[in-house]
Amino acid sequence: MLHIIKQEINMSKELLSKIEWTCKMKKVKPEIINGCLRIVEHTNLAYVEPHRVIIKDKLYLFFNEQDYFYIDSLENKYPLSKFNENIV
Repeated sequence: MLHIIKQEINMSKELLSKIEWTCKMKKVKPEIINGCLRIVEHTNLAYVEPHRVIIKDKLYLFFNEQDYFYIDSLENKYPLSKFNENIV
């Protein structure tokens, strides 16, 4: 049987401040859910779940130390500088 270990990853302070600043400017309240690291025990398999930010029922995905964010899935990639423009 597979045993999966889940470890929460805290959002970096820099990324958190960018998100909060943008949301404050747009006058919206974000729901922020920290990502996590999932490790399959006794293997070399691991998966990093992105940080999730929900704004007005829209899902935004972020990774620490990345210059991009994603909307709804990892297929829709945008530069972090465009985050302000993508909040509707």
